[in-house]
Amino acid sequence: MAPQAVFDTGEVRDKARRDLLYLLEAVRGKKNLVIEKSLAGPIGTIAKVSTLQDYGVDKFFFLENGNTDTSQTNVIFVARGECGRHAQDIADETFQDLYLAKDPTASFLLAKALMGIQQCHGLFPRIIGKGDNAKRVAELLDRFRQELLAGEDVSDASKVGLTPSTTTESVIIIDREVDLVTPLLTQLTYEGLIDELYGIQNNQTDVDSTIVGAAAASTSSGGAQPASASASAGGSASSGVSSGTRKRKIQLDSSDKLYEELRDANFAIVGGLLNKVARRLQSDYEGRHSTRTTAELRDFVQKLPGYQAEQASLKIHAGIVEEIYKYTRSDEFSSLLEVQQNLAAGADPSAQFEAIEELIARDTPLNQVLRLLCIYSCISGGIKPKEYDQFRRLILEGYGYQHLLTLQNLETLQMFLPRSSPLAGMIPMAGSAGATGTKTNYTFLRKQLRLIVDEVSEQDPNDIAYVYSGYAPLSVRLVQCILQKQYLLTFTKGNGVTSGSQGWRGFDEAVKHVRGQTFDILQKGEDKAVKARALLSGSGNKKTVFVVFVGGITFTEIAALRYIARKEEGELTPATIVSALEY
Repeated sequence: MAPQAVFDTGEVRDKARRDLLYLLEAVRGKKNLVIEKSLAGPIGTIAKVSTLQDYGVDKFFFLENGNTDTSQTNVIFVARGECGRHAQDIADETFQDLYLAKDPTASFLLAKALMGIQQCHGLFPRIIGKGDNAKRVAELLDRFRQELLAGEDVSDASKVGLTPSTTTESVIIIDREVDLVTPLLTQLTYEGLIDELYGIQNNQTDVDSTIVGAAAASTSSGGAQPASASASAGGSASSGVSSGTRKRKIQLDSSDKLYEELRDANFAIVGGLLNKVARRLQSDYEGRHSTRTTAELRDFVQKLPGYQAEQASLKIHAGIVEEIYKYTRSDEFSSLLEVQQNLAAGADPSAQFEAIEELIARDTPLNQVLRLLCIYSCISGGIKPKEYDQFRRLILEGYGYQHLLTLQNLETLQMFLPRSSPLAGMIPMAGSAGATGTKTNYTFLRKQLRLIVDEVSEQDPNDIAYVYSGYAPLSVRLVQCILQKQYLLTFTKGNGVTSGSQGWRGFDEAVKHVRGQTFDILQKGEDKAVKARALLSGSGNKKTVFVVFVGGITFTEIAALRYIARKEEGELTPATIVSALEY
């Protein structure tokens, strides 16, 4: 039987875990582990504290604290191989590095990671993408391939990775810069709102223990990351509640079956889903009274731990949902969401100014106000000079003149700027076709790709627009232009699209109005090697499509990609995370 053609992300995690444990195993006896703070989270996602202790780690320390216990003979340091001023979490700073500092390091590291996948699973048969930074990643992939071919020490195993994969269909690379509006909008899925309210890092979020309850005593041995170790005292792992606070770390991944069911749902239906789960658990638990035989009782006892775990998960998520309800029912949230949706739908921006001014007067958090202004600027090709000066003055007087640099950075990023700015000259004006490939023309694309869906079902989604309650993220619509051509044709005008069309074909006109370079590259290998690989792997299986966002992707966009994967009954593997609050 041919192997299942699904990329297992667990392989990447397992390799990282093996490499770390091999390092620990190489140093015999007890040892102290000194970790750079920015690496504590990533390490926690691949190895539990208890596992590290099994491999001889006695105490944990943070490198930045400077309190390492030197009395221990063996001390292992884990830090980034960068100079101090650059020792930051690359994933968190990708957007700033790429677009503000113009630092290509993130693109290089992303290309190296993709090359590693190619060496293990074969070349991506097709590399498709949009955006200047996306094109650079594609060029780096080609360069790495040529360097590997030119190397004198190319082993047979490495050569296998230089033929096109039979289990991977393609990699789609999207530059974040082609769609800056989507991450500025408030995320409306359950996972997205958790990120908006609490923030999610390394599949974990910190929530007040009065909301989700105190952590069980066994938490430290079941998924706590090194960051929760008592670094200041040099002690071993503590419980899930951070020392000196009432915060509790909550794991958010597919190991929690309830969370897996809720994460991609529009928040409007999450309460109903929780009620269904609560009723089912109550019914199952009360079923113990109807057990009559020894076999039935034994079966119930075997299922009891599962019921208890589900009950604990239900309690956690019920508490989080209640807090999110309070947030979403506030006047501030309603006002922000209304302005965002009006701007995204193409309403007259001038009609939204009064609402924005009122939000500033109410001392709404600055990042929320700037999100609205950036949405307006990105969609409309900049802000009228008089209005720009007015909002600039309100921001500086209301929030402080220290934000002069913030406003300057936003102008450099072309996210909030007056139409009189030289940078705004490249931005298509609302209502005009504008120059192609220089800036994303939302006015044209809103109609061409149907970014606004008036009738969208949140209970039973019929379009990716359900994730934003009526707005289809442009970034994911571009992915649909490649993977779901026939679906898009039901409401858009494609140019000669057939079921066999590949790449951007059929949506060339729409893609021209999206910022950045467009590319579609075929990777081929030697005929004999390709045939041999196809024979070994079999055929007829669903193939994996990698979707990579250079500069970050929101949790809500990932939910939309998962929706596409379910509809296509295929495997999509998205990469990189970013939140509007991190801009």
